[in-house]
Amino acid sequence: MDEDFGTIRIKRFVSVQDVGRIMNEKTARSQIIGGVIYGLGSALMEATEYDKRWANPVTRHLGDYHVPVQLDVPEIDVHFIGKPDLHISPIGARGIGEIGITGVAAAVANAVFNATGKRIRDLPLTPDKLLS
Repeated sequence: MDEDFGTIRIKRFVSVQDVGRIMNEKTARSQIIGGVIYGLGSALMEATEYDKRWANPVTRHLGDYHVPVQLDVPEIDVHFIGKPDLHISPIGARGIGEIGITGVAAAVANAVFNATGKRIRDLPLTPDKLLS
């Protein structure tokens, strides 16, 4: 974190998933990486702003909505436990769709707390919240 500007930069993110038997390592890893990137965006930059007078959304399209780009994405390490879950299916595999997002924002908020001592419970974690 840059203390002067209140900006947060994630240098590395590690995700360990217990999602049953992995059928295709490459696509499973890509699903988790996508979820982590989505979680980092929601934790650090994605927000819909509303007009204070009429309560209409001001951010109406992606030109106004800040999402992570390549330079915002850190090194992401993904590891799988790989233990089959036979309660879910006979082969022990589960769908992992968006499970990668679970806990990302909380992990980032806790890392910010460890670095700054400031507990922020409102996403996204923007500089104005860190500096106030």
